[in-house]
Amino acid sequence: MQVSEPHNVKIYNLSSGKTLPEWLSDRKRRALLKKDVDLQRRIELIQDFDMPGLSTTVKMSRDGQYILATGIYKPRIKCFDVNNLSLKFERCFDSEAVTFEILSDDYSKFVLLQCDRYIEFHAAYGRYYRLRIPKFGRDMQYHYPSCDLFVVGASSDIYRLNLERGQFMTPFSSEASSINKCTINPVHQLFVCGTEEGKVEAWDPRSKSLVGSLDCAFNCINENKQLEGFPSVTAMKFNGSLELAVGTATGQILLYDIRSSKPFYVKDHMYGLPIKDVDFHQQQDLVYSLDSSILKIWEKNNGKLYTSIEASTEFNNLCTIQNSGLFFIANENTKIQTYYIPALGPAPKWASFLDSLTEELEEKNYEHVYDDYKFVSKQELDALGLDHLVGTNLLRAYMHGYFMDVRLYKKARAITNPFEFEEYRKKKIRETIEKDRGNRVHLNNNLPKVNKDLAAKLMGDQINTKKKKEGAQSLLGDERFKALFENPDFEVDKNTDEYRLLNPVLSKLDNVKKKETKKQTITQVFEAVEDENRDSSKESSDDFISDEESSDDEHTWTREVKKQHRIIQREHREREFKEAKELMDSAHEESNKKQPKLFEIRQGEEFNGIDDFKKKLNRATLGERLQSEDTSVKLLGSVGNREMTFSLHNKIRHKLSAEKNRRHREERKRLARPTNGINSKHKTKFFGQKRK
Repeated sequence: MQVSEPHNVKIYNLSSGKTLPEWLSDRKRRALLKKDVDLQRRIELIQDFDMPGLSTTVKMSRDGQYILATGIYKPRIKCFDVNNLSLKFERCFDSEAVTFEILSDDYSKFVLLQCDRYIEFHAAYGRYYRLRIPKFGRDMQYHYPSCDLFVVGASSDIYRLNLERGQFMTPFSSEASSINKCTINPVHQLFVCGTEEGKVEAWDPRSKSLVGSLDCAFNCINENKQLEGFPSVTAMKFNGSLELAVGTATGQILLYDIRSSKPFYVKDHMYGLPIKDVDFHQQQDLVYSLDSSILKIWEKNNGKLYTSIEASTEFNNLCTIQNSGLFFIANENTKIQTYYIPALGPAPKWASFLDSLTEELEEKNYEHVYDDYKFVSKQELDALGLDHLVGTNLLRAYMHGYFMDVRLYKKARAITNPFEFEEYRKKKIRETIEKDRGNRVHLNNNLPKVNKDLAAKLMGDQINTKKKKEGAQSLLGDERFKALFENPDFEVDKNTDEYRLLNPVLSKLDNVKKKETKKQTITQVFEAVEDENRDSSKESSDDFISDEESSDDEHTWTREVKKQHRIIQREHREREFKEAKELMDSAHEESNKKQPKLFEIRQGEEFNGIDDFKKKLNRATLGERLQSEDTSVKLLGSVGNREMTFSLHNKIRHKLSAEKNRRHREERKRLARPTNGINSKHKTKFFGQKRK
C-alpha cells in the first residue's frame, strides 16, 4: 500500500506493491511471505484483481455485490464477488470488448460490444447469443422501460435492438457523421449522445424524435486558449435530472443545466488529452474527470482542485462506488488500480477493515517540514544579533534551536555580513578551480592495488572523452571483474612477449606517456642489430619504408607490432649469446682448474717447451694419436677393425639445449596439478565408469 497526500488529502493506493506469480505452489508462497517484507506489507483487497495484459473497462453491478472487468490478452471478462473478495468466474472471447452493459441487478445477464462489430449476450452459464451490427460500435446503453439496447458508432444511425421482441427496430437518424458516446438519464429516461462534431443530441425514446441539441464545441472555442484539435465529445454523465457533464477530446469538461444552452462552468485539464470518463460525487458536490495521464477531483461550483492522482501507466476507465471513498481505475497495466480516499467517504461494507487500517496509519506521528521558516541554533542566533528576540512571537522554540521567518533571517544575514556576496563569489570561483584540478589528478586517487595502469587507463577514457564509455564504466563497477583489481594472481605482467606484442594495439595511455622512451629504446635496438644482422635489417627497413608509403592511419599499429617483434627476437638472441658465453667461461675455468701436464726432463735432452711436445706428437702414428687424444675409438675383435664414435653438434649448443630442457622440466613440475587427493578407489571407480 502506498500513501500520498496531494493538496493535503490522503490517498491510499491499495494495488501498489509486489505480487506473487500464479505458478508458485502454496508452500513457496508461504515461504516468500515469511521472508519478503514488501510482500507482508501489501494489501490484496480482491484476490486476482488483475488482467494478463491490461484492463479496458470496470463496472459494478446495481446491487453492489459484483465487479465486472474486461481486458486482454486473450480478450476476457472477469467477475469478482465482493462478499468473498475473490474471483467468481472468467470468460474469454474471440475479439476485444469495447464496452459492456450489465442488464440485470447481478452478474447473470450482461451484453458485450466487441471491436469486430459483434454483440454478445451472456447469461449466468455462459454465452447466450451473438449477432452483428452494420457499423463498428463505440458505445451502447440499455433502456430498461422499453427493453431497447441503443448502439452508436461510426455511423449517423443509432441502432435500436429490442431484447423483448428479439429484433432490430427502426434506427434514429442523427445529423452527425459519427457518434462517440451515449448515456441515459435515470430519472426522466432521456437518451443523449455525443457526436464527432462536438454536439450533444437528446432523443426521447417515447416519441422517438430529437428534442434538443447543444453545441459544446462552440463553447470550447470561445475560450482564450488555442486548441490543438477539434473538441469532439468523448465522455458524458448525468447528475440527477438536470445536470450534465460533457468531456471533450481537447481536455475540457463542460457542466450544463439542460434547461440552458450555455454551460455554467468549464474546466480545462490543461493536458490537451481526451477526457475518457466523467462522474459525480453527490455528497460533496465534486466531479471526477479522467484522461489518460491524470484523475482530477474538483469542486463542481467553482472548479477548485480538491485532489488529483497521476498515472504511472495510461488510465482507461473509472468506476466509482456510490457513497464511498473507494474507486477503481482500468489502466494499461496488469493490475486494476484500487484507490481509497477516506475524506470522500467511508469504505464500503464489504471492505470495512480499510477504515480501521487507515485510522491506525493516521495516528502515527510524521515529521513536519516548514518551507517558509528557517531553523537556527542558539549560536547562530547570537551571531546574527537577534538574541533579544527570544521569548517573542518571532521565534518558535524547537529542540535545541528556534524557527524563524525566512525573510527575517535573510535580512539579518544581509545586515550582519554585507560582503557575503563577494565571499560567496570567491568561494564559487575557488570551487570551480578545484573541480577542474580534481579532474586532472583524480586518476591517481583511489587506484586499486592490482593492475593500476589498467584502472588508470579506463578512468582516463571516462574523463578525457566527452561521452563516457559504458564499457569502461561497467568494467570498473562490475562485481564479476572485482578480482581483476584485487587478486595479485591477475596482475598483468608487462615483461612477457605476448603483452609486448599486444601492447601497441591495445594500450593508448602507455603510448602517450612513454612515447619518448620507446623511441630511444627502438633507436638503440636498431643500432645494435645493424652490426649483427645486416641482411635482416635491410629487409625490415624495406618493409618499414613500404609501410611508410602506405597510409599512416591504417598501418601504424602494424609497424609498432613489427618493431616489438624485432626487439623481442634481438633480446632472445642476446640472451642466448650471454648464456653461451657464460657456459664457455665456466668451461674455461674448469679446464684451468685441472692439473697441468708434467714433462720429465732427462739428462742429455734439451727441453724446448710445448713446441718440442708438439713435434713429438706430429711424428707419432695415427693409432698413437687416437689412443692419446680420443677414447671413442674401440677395437673390434682381434683382426684389427676399429670403431669411432663422435657427435656433429657443438658442445656449447648441446649444453644450451640441455639447460633449456632442464628449465622446461622444472616449469612443468611447478605448474602440474598433483593427484595426491585422488585415491586408488576413486581412480578405479572413474575409469570403470568411463569403460562402461
